[in-house]
Amino acid sequence: MTITAQVSRRQFLRVTSIVGGGMLLATWIDTLDATTAWAATPPADFTPNAYIKITPDGIVTIIAKNPEIGQGVKNMLPMIIADELDVEWKNVRIEQGALDQRNFQGQSAGGSTATPQNWMPMRRVGAAARLMLVTAAAQTWNVPESECDTAAGVVTHRPSGKKLTYGQLVDKAATVTAPALDDKLKLKDPKDFKIIGTKVPGVDNHAIVTGKPLFGIDFTVPGMLYATFAKCPVFGGKVVSANVDEIKKEPGVKHCFVVEGTTPVQLPGLVSGVAIVADSWWQAQTARKKLKVTWDEGPTATQSSESFAAQSLALSKQPAQRSLRKDGDVDAGLKGAAKTVEAAYFYPFISHAPLEPQNTTAQFKDGKLEIWSPTQTPQSGSRLVAQVLGIPEPDITVHISRSGGGFGRRLSNDYMVEAAWIAKQIPQPVKLLWTREEDIQHDFYRPAGWHYFTGGVDAAGKLVAWRDHFVSFGDPASPNNFNSSAGMQATEFPATFVPNYALDASVMVSGVPTGAMRAPTSNGVSFVVQSFIDELAVAAGKDPVQFRRDLLASQAPAPAPAAAPVAPPAGGGGRGGGPPFRYNADRMRGVLDLAAEKSGWGKQKLPKGTGMGVGFHYSHLGYFAEVVQATVAKDGTVKVDKVWLAGDIGSQIINPSHAENQAQGCALDGIAAALGQEITIDKGRTVQTNFNNFPLLRQRQACPVEVTFLKSDNPPTGLGEPALPPVIPALCNAIYAATGKRIRTLPLSKHDLSWS
Repeated sequence: MTITAQVSRRQFLRVTSIVGGGMLLATWIDTLDATTAWAATPPADFTPNAYIKITPDGIVTIIAKNPEIGQGVKNMLPMIIADELDVEWKNVRIEQGALDQRNFQGQSAGGSTATPQNWMPMRRVGAAARLMLVTAAAQTWNVPESECDTAAGVVTHRPSGKKLTYGQLVDKAATVTAPALDDKLKLKDPKDFKIIGTKVPGVDNHAIVTGKPLFGIDFTVPGMLYATFAKCPVFGGKVVSANVDEIKKEPGVKHCFVVEGTTPVQLPGLVSGVAIVADSWWQAQTARKKLKVTWDEGPTATQSSESFAAQSLALSKQPAQRSLRKDGDVDAGLKGAAKTVEAAYFYPFISHAPLEPQNTTAQFKDGKLEIWSPTQTPQSGSRLVAQVLGIPEPDITVHISRSGGGFGRRLSNDYMVEAAWIAKQIPQPVKLLWTREEDIQHDFYRPAGWHYFTGGVDAAGKLVAWRDHFVSFGDPASPNNFNSSAGMQATEFPATFVPNYALDASVMVSGVPTGAMRAPTSNGVSFVVQSFIDELAVAAGKDPVQFRRDLLASQAPAPAPAAAPVAPPAGGGGRGGGPPFRYNADRMRGVLDLAAEKSGWGKQKLPKGTGMGVGFHYSHLGYFAEVVQATVAKDGTVKVDKVWLAGDIGSQIINPSHAENQAQGCALDGIAAALGQEITIDKGRTVQTNFNNFPLLRQRQACPVEVTFLKSDNPPTGLGEPALPPVIPALCNAIYAATGKRIRTLPLSKHDLSWS
């Protein structure tokens, strides 16, 4: 299925002349709210944050509306516009757009949605601007538009050979009526793309490698103060008392006050704490070391990773709280199976741990709030700030800075709310900057999960029965109410591929905040499902790749369409709305065969201690299969030798350079998580503090990742997430092939993998 961005028939471009000559184009959404809000503003004055600005010198400035968190969207969206506009990339300049809810839709980074949601709308923006320039040229020459062509920022009249550059046409084009952004616009044939499909270096690359200020952590304004915000180490704890008056006497400290907090811990909002504001961040941190707070730790102080594990085991032995899916008769299928396998799998809490800790700069002045923040969801952040601080949202301006990593952490705008709250209390702009320890210990973690499997294969080696009792976090009184990213969809593979299939779920209460993490849900589900499939392949006596091929060939026929189709529940699959999801076995088989071919699966004899493993997964509209070769030394040290990655993300790779980079980054990110990442909870607080005990991947641990894309006749989809999930089970399956030791719990650092 596909995600289609719906563009209203009332959405069109507004074109405006700009001071000094040129034309500026902005989308205009003619809704009742927009009309009312702008009723007093003459159309000619509507100029902020347009998509395209063309000046007489032929330079085209394109606004990148979505937050750039390292996924390449600051290049990708302007590339689409520029190609349809028919300009040379060397003449394009890109500017990061601020939050602009009147002109831009979907200003967010998350769920690998930028490509599927913007592919057609951005093409139409570029095509509409091109049409207006053609119209301007045709009117200038008094010729039919059909006789005019465009290329490299020039309009040519074919019969006469006359030419006009876009720069020469801007004044005339600014008087042309803008077309509607709908399916009547003529778009390029993909074979005529000149920018889309080419390797375009990141627009910020030079600034990044030369240390230019781009990120939120770099931002400064005159007269700015620096803030730190001390929160209870136990999630949900509240301030009882603090030595505020003593801290105010510390060098450089301008303000110190208690923040009562306004929202529960599971919501990204304002928690209780103590704010310290000083002339420098170092002074604020130095004063904080002398801060003494008495905390009411609350009920979460009784919770721990050990208690969660014990509860999960107890729940696994009881009837499940809820059935998510049931096909056939699992009990009968298991009873009739030639072989059965039981296994319990676990994946832990994980921190996002971006290299740039959370930060936001804010200034409250004359009743209005201005914010500079590395956020993935500026609109949600603006709305949350308005709700928590009681400020009308139109009085909030949000500038989007580049993020030094996000991975889902910056979907939760708690740090933005903290900075805004502090700024409202003081008369100067203030920058809030978290420490690394705060970033790791006050995260919205990837939720832990437990899966209790039973599977059966028949005498021919066919998978005939599958049961998964999935345990995670939520409200037991309402089992459907999973905590953020802790759920699992009823359509997850191998649903519809096993005749007797049951997916059950139970949840337990947790005060540990959870949230979306790169490939949410899928990053854990793929590990357990694809690892257990490997166990069943061994029980069946089948090659793991061939066992998967056979499984993909066993999909049940599609049911008759319902009278009113219902979309699957939201979750890690990133499937969006539309008709009921139907897993495309042909697309998955295509990438599985490609990964096996590229890796030489089964065609080479590997030395003892070296093995190859395979895994595949569908998420965020992408189909990916990966093969990992790993070597385990006799002392148990794991070395990942290479990853072969095959993906199907549709008919078009917009920027192959960024696509390869994203796929490689996904694979290495997944390997890092598998090797040594775990967040443990003790007495309601996070044990890990920094990269010494929550390790990122070291350079020596990185391996070659060979990326191959299989183009298919499907709309282009995103790439920031779906290449991650399969690498984790592929690595664990490779370790089994190398050592005979099955990995059922993560991280690998907790296992003795030594052999002789």
